[in-house]
Amino acid sequence: MWCYLGGSISAEPRINDRIRVPEVRLVGPSGEQVGIVPLAKALELAQEYDLDLVEVAATARPPVCKLMDYGKFKYESAMKAREARKNQAHTVIKEMKLRPKIDPHDYDTKKGHVVRFLKQGDKVKITIMFRGREQSRPELGFRLLQRLASDVEDLGFIESNPKQDGRNMIMVLGPHKKKTEAMAEAREAQAARKAERQGTTHEEPADEVAEAPAEAPAETPSEA
Repeated sequence: MWCYLGGSISAEPRINDRIRVPEVRLVGPSGEQVGIVPLAKALELAQEYDLDLVEVAATARPPVCKLMDYGKFKYESAMKAREARKNQAHTVIKEMKLRPKIDPHDYDTKKGHVVRFLKQGDKVKITIMFRGREQSRPELGFRLLQRLASDVEDLGFIESNPKQDGRNMIMVLGPHKKKTEAMAEAREAQAARKAERQGTTHEEPADEVAEAPAEAPAETPSEA
C-alpha cells in the first residue's frame, strides 16, 4: 500500500515521500526496532512490505518512523474514537429552584427531584429565589440549603458552598457516584426488569398445561 497526503497542513503525521529528513529511526511492522537507516532505505522497505512509512515521533532526533498500513490505522483509530465518544459520560448540571419559605409538600417534591438527579450521577444547582422583604433574610435561604444538603448527603455532597448571587442564593451539589457508574447501574436494573418480565411470560403457558389434564378425568364418569 502506497498512500500520499497532499493539500493544506494538518495534524496528521507525515508519511512516505512527505518525510523530508536524511535518516530515520525505523520501527518494523510488528514493533521491532530496525534501527537508524537512511530515508531512502526506509522507503524501500515500505514498498517491499506493501506498507506506508509513517512518522510517529517528528521531534525525535532522528525522527521515529514506523512501517504500517496507514489507511487501516486511520480507520481503526476513527472507530475507537467513535466508540469512546459513544461511551463517554458527560456530567450534566441540573437546576432546582426553591423559595425560602417553601411549604413542606413542595419541599418534598423538589427534594425528590434532587435525589433522582444525584442518583443519575448529575450535579444539581440549587437556587433559592428571594423576593421583596425576603432579601433581608438571607439566613432563611442558607438554612434551607443546609437542610437539603443534609437530607441528600447519602447521595451527594456540597461541591460549591451557598453564596449570594444578586437576589438569589446558589449552592451546587455533586453526586457521590460517577456518571458512568450510574449509567451502568441503570442498564443492569433495566436488564433485570426485562429478564423478570420474560420469566413471567414464560411461566404462564406452564400453568395452562398443568390444568388441562386435571379436567379430562372429571368428565369421564358423567359420560358413562
